[in-house]
Amino acid sequence: MTVTSFHPRPEPAEVARVTSTAAELLEVLWGRASTAPASASQLRVLFILEHHEGINLRTLADHLASTPPSTSRLCDRLQAAGFVDREVSPTDRREVRLYLSSLGRFFLSDLRARREEALRAVLEQMPAAGRSALLTGLEAFCAVAAAQIHDHDDSSGSRTA
Repeated sequence: MTVTSFHPRPEPAEVARVTSTAAELLEVLWGRASTAPASASQLRVLFILEHHEGINLRTLADHLASTPPSTSRLCDRLQAAGFVDREVSPTDRREVRLYLSSLGRFFLSDLRARREEALRAVLEQMPAAGRSALLTGLEAFCAVAAAQIHDHDDSSGSRTA
């Protein structure tokens, strides 16, 4: 007689609970890698501009679910810090295109490196099998989440970062 071990499949609700806890812990770890001088809202703008070079202010406001005046003030502060460049659109002089500056790109690269170092310190303490399982699970999660975001963007007519 052969005995097989039975490993029940975790329910999505349980995985969601643990993932939420992991995300909260990740925020604490990432909080140790200061985002100064950018606020959380400004950081979000930088991430959006990184993925949507040359978008206009109205599109950025849509991504942020904000108003153009509030978004413009965010961009004013980012431009003053040297993180964002504004250029007049070649097709419509009334439209301003937004781009990450080289300093903005460096800031995001440096921030990511500091965040990855904080993660690396935790991952080094995990057993290799746990890291492998985490990697497999995160790759599957990212694929499905990206597809859902893409599908939502296609159906809503707006794009998100």
